[in-house]
Amino acid sequence: MKRISANHDSDGVLVLLGNAVRNRRKELKISQEELAALAGIERAHMGRIERGERNVTILNVIKIANAFKCRPSELLADADL
Repeated sequence: MKRISANHDSDGVLVLLGNAVRNRRKELKISQEELAALAGIERAHMGRIERGERNVTILNVIKIANAFKCRPSELLADADL
């Protein structure tokens, strides 16, 4: 598998994941700031994740999923990944 960076995300994987995070956050009616606090991730970084501007580590995917009280696989499935 080729390495994916935000600048070279030709398949749009980071955008798909970011959209899945944003959509689930909005479904749960929590702010980006609240999600960032629950996940232990800086709010500005969370914003970049939601916009698909940051390559997300597996640890951050797990933190975000835990904040949503779901499995990381559910979050990835939401993104069609």
